Amino acid sequence: MSVDDLSPSMQNYLKVIWGLQEWSDAPVSNSAIAESAGVRLSTVSDALRKLSDLELVGHARYGSVTLTDLGRVHAVSMIRRHRLIETFLVRHLEYEWDEVHDEADRLEHAVSDALIDRMDRVLGFPTRDPHGDPIPSASGAVHRPDAVQLIAAPAPCRVRVERISDADNGMLQFFASRDIVVDAVLHVLPGQPYSETVTVRVGDLEAVAESDDASAVSLGPAAAASVWVSLETTPERSRP
Repeated sequence: MSVDDLSPSMQNYLKVIWGLQEWSDAPVSNSAIAESAGVRLSTVSDALRKLSDLELVGHARYGSVTLTDLGRVHAVSMIRRHRLIETFLVRHLEYEWDEVHDEADRLEHAVSDALIDRMDRVLGFPTRDPHGDPIPSASGAVHRPDAVQLIAAPAPCRVRVERISDADNGMLQFFASRDIVVDAVLHVLPGQPYSETVTVRVGDLEAVAESDDASAVSLGPAAAASVWVSLETTPERSRP
C-alpha cells in the first residue's frame, strides 16, 4: 500500500498523530487528535477504527494512539511532503513563514513523490523547514535536534533557536517582529521571582546596553513553550 492509496483525510490523521508525538513524550489521545485536527471526538474514533483496520495505528480502548511501522512510513512521507513544500514556498515564492502551513496542507495531497524528490534536489536537500522542524530524508530518516523548550532553559544562559511551533500564525508574526527566528541567538536573562515570564535579549549581548530595557523581550508561558532551543554555552554568570 502506498500513501497515495489513502484518502486525504487518512493522510491528515497520520500526519496529526506524528506531529503530536514528535516534540512531546505525552501519550497521543483521541481528544488531542480531535483538538489538533479540529474535529469531533466521534469523528476521530471512526477514523481510528478505519486506520486500525488497515494496520496503520494501534489503539487500545481509552488508551493512547500509536503508529504501526507501516503507519509511521506513511506519516513520515506526508510530513516530508508538507515541510518541503513549506520550504519551497518560502525560498522560491516569497511566502512568509506564517503563510505556508495552510498552503502546504492543501498541496501535499496532490503532489507525487517524484515531484517532491525533485523539489528536494532543487532546494539543496534541506534538513529543516522554515520553522526548524526536521525534514525527513527520502529514505524516511528523521533527525530531531537536541533541544528543549525555552521555558525550561536555565537562566542566565545563551541559547540558539532550533525550532518554533507554527501552531499560531499570530505568534509567528510576533516572533518575526522581534527577530526571534530559527538560528537566532538568545540570551536568557534572570527573571523576577515567582514570575511566569521568560525574558530574553536577541543577538550579540555586548552590542546592547545592559540597561536598555527596550531591547529585552518578555515572553509569557505559551510563547516560551513554543520555542525550542539548544544551549550554546554553559549558563552565563549574572552581571552586576
